[in-house]
Amino acid sequence: LVLVIGDLHIPHRRNKLPNKFKKLLVPGKIKHILCTGNLCNKETYDYLKNLASDVHVVKGDFDENASYPDQKVVTVGQFRIGLCHGHQVVPWGDIESLALVQRQLDVDILITGHTHKFVAFEHENKFYINPGSATGAYSPIENDAAPSFALMDIQSTTVVTYVYQLRDDDVKVEKIEFRKQ
Repeated sequence: LVLVIGDLHIPHRRNKLPNKFKKLLVPGKIKHILCTGNLCNKETYDYLKNLASDVHVVKGDFDENASYPDQKVVTVGQFRIGLCHGHQVVPWGDIESLALVQRQLDVDILITGHTHKFVAFEHENKFYINPGSATGAYSPIENDAAPSFALMDIQSTTVVTYVYQLRDDDVKVEKIEFRKQ
């Protein structure tokens, strides 16, 4: 399993990850973590490192750690996965602007954050995911963000993405499937 998470903004905008998410995210189940940045402190990185040894983080616009790269490409199974915080993509979350980054990185899946709003879609036979904000932290364009993250199950040429959203104190799960052509 691959955990896709980001925009936690701990401790600046939220104190911690929701307890209902912490109960779901336990060590030993997750093999890789792809984080869109804005962890904001070392303790949050250490928490992710406790969940899985293979943690990839890109630099968000509020991260203290200057050593995180702006973009990264990770291969998991048969998929090349691009990771970028998203504040560099203008306009934020724009499909054509995201497609340009996808082509530049030459990836099958592009994961970005910054908008704090979960989205997943297929465009020109490529898959795009924004895991939203795992803590539900506010942003300039999303005052009422529902806390969310995603888990990707990669099998051969198929990715099944499970989206977890905290709504009205209940964790809702949605399943999205993408097949590589």
